[in-house]
Amino acid sequence: MQKPFYQLEKPKEVIRQFTPNWFTVVMGTGVVALILPEFPFAQALLWQLAVLLWQFTSLLFVTFATLYILRWLIYPQEAKQIFSHPSMALFLGAIPMGLATVLNGFLKYGVVIYGDTAVYIAQVLWYADVILAVGIGILVPFCMFSKQDHQLQSMTAMWLLPIVACEVAAASGGLLLAHLDIGQHAVGILFASYMLWGMSVLPAFAILSILMLRLALHQLPSKELAITGWLALGPIGTGALALLVLGNQAPQVLAIIQLESLGLFFQNAGILASFILLGFGIWWFAIAVLTTLKHAATDLPFNLGWWGLTFPLGVFTLAILNLGRQIHVTFIIDIGLAFATILILLWTMVMAKTLQGMYQGHLFFSPCLKVLLEREQQS
Repeated sequence: MQKPFYQLEKPKEVIRQFTPNWFTVVMGTGVVALILPEFPFAQALLWQLAVLLWQFTSLLFVTFATLYILRWLIYPQEAKQIFSHPSMALFLGAIPMGLATVLNGFLKYGVVIYGDTAVYIAQVLWYADVILAVGIGILVPFCMFSKQDHQLQSMTAMWLLPIVACEVAAASGGLLLAHLDIGQHAVGILFASYMLWGMSVLPAFAILSILMLRLALHQLPSKELAITGWLALGPIGTGALALLVLGNQAPQVLAIIQLESLGLFFQNAGILASFILLGFGIWWFAIAVLTTLKHAATDLPFNLGWWGLTFPLGVFTLAILNLGRQIHVTFIIDIGLAFATILILLWTMVMAKTLQGMYQGHLFFSPCLKVLLEREQQS
């Protein structure tokens, strides 16, 4: 049984047991901060709440990044075991995705608060996010192929986590373009973002195809992994959102190299493709809800995986809202606001359970450390 938080060897034991799945808290909280001002009522109040939540998200990211860096510095032998762990390694993808919510907040709120400095900070963070996303998106799958033990019956949608980070960076690239001067630099970011989209969405859909086969052959995942089904909304929602925000910027960016017609094609194709992707997302949403309800009828134990209820649904919601506003269709916006309401309720529940689990101490546990200790005992 894990010690309560107040009995842990602070801060040493927290550092030793810290794992990257904590960055899912940053992801989920950050996406809620980005969605709050989308509601048409109490705009001033919601804006202030959103700014505070974004600042809290930024603080969480800095805190978690510090803890994880300290773990690598103080316990390097234990930290590097993550590359051999078949599930914990997947959560490395949460680091760049958490960073993306911070940089997007600089673009949405920081510009108002800090002026042009926020755009510069967001641009630096975007390049850091791209480096992390590409590195993790290649390294973690290679570790899966070369040194980890995976089987079809144990597969879950968590396989998507290291892959999706690149398309999250692509969506952030589209948001960044709206604040940059049009020039060759902007053209480079646009094309790089589309390439990031391809590096992520295509492998993600390959994983989703295999996941559907796994569900048909081996039925639903265990109750501990029931929430993982919601992760499928991540690449679908982010894929649609990236196409929408990139397509919205493409005409004016590509006009500088006399390719405005190509930019208009990107814009129209993005709108059409987003409808198709969001339709697929509705199907996955229904499957995820039914899976959760089936397990909830008996018992559904809480773990940090519950944060999978937030970020995937959040980016899916942002895509719906963005689509509705681009084509000026009110009922699509209303659907997005309904999803946003569900998201905020789920975030409130998961955050409350997380704070309770932090206090009790049972969330501070590294599966990688357990594997290492077992190996040492066997030797």
